[in-house]
Amino acid sequence: MSRSDIASLLVATSAGLFLATVGPMQAAEASGTKPILPKSTNLMDVEERVIPSLKEQFAAKGLQLGNPVFVRVFKETRELELWVRASTDYQLFKTYPICSYSGALGPKLKEGDRQSPEGFYKVYPFQMNPNSSFHLSFNLGFPNRYDRAWQRTGSYLMVHGNCVSIGCYAMTNQGIEEIYLAANEAFKHGHDSFPVHSFPFRMTGENMSRHSGSDWVEFWENLKEGYDAFERTRIPPVIQAKNQRYLVERSIGISNRKKIPKAKPAS
Repeated sequence: MSRSDIASLLVATSAGLFLATVGPMQAAEASGTKPILPKSTNLMDVEERVIPSLKEQFAAKGLQLGNPVFVRVFKETRELELWVRASTDYQLFKTYPICSYSGALGPKLKEGDRQSPEGFYKVYPFQMNPNSSFHLSFNLGFPNRYDRAWQRTGSYLMVHGNCVSIGCYAMTNQGIEEIYLAANEAFKHGHDSFPVHSFPFRMTGENMSRHSGSDWVEFWENLKEGYDAFERTRIPPVIQAKNQRYLVERSIGISNRKKIPKAKPAS
């Protein structure tokens, strides 16, 4: 792990301790400042090179770069999905291949087990790292409240480029550029966070039956509640952690907000 990754994590950790108590928006208000979105020369170069074509790809699907994003990870098939908010729900923008992840199916339990995490996470601006030695990266926020309730430990759990991983989800550089920029542009447009749902596999009945002999079935059944909620509505659900369980409360109501107009197709 590079010095820049460590520095980013230290900032995220210290800020995270405060956020765990008061929440990100309250923390920003308490400090009297807006959340800081990290910048770098590397990121500026990527933006100049990639954003024009990324805007065209978004527009071709009727999407707007800068709209809220949602990420789903599937270990077994090595896939990362990038979803983007349209007018009334979220639409799949693209599915990216995951070059590498560490460990087997199942959650991360402790520091050094070389296991990639499973669960429901949120990424805030301070977790973005444009200075990463792995090209670009963002910290998943492991351990979250659920993980801590189970005394799970770990750090430096990222989605990043360079196609190498020790506990992280490693993407191609081209893939992480698009994913990172989509999230970064959403932050620039005032959205305070984006959810990342990390699953062992697509939580279908067939796949659950296929893995019914696993020690992690009860945990996966809990994850399936969040998976099913999104599959029904195409809106990321609100998920809390209580009594060592994830509680899937509701989907984020888009119908009560100002609808986002669809982008015009690129000419």
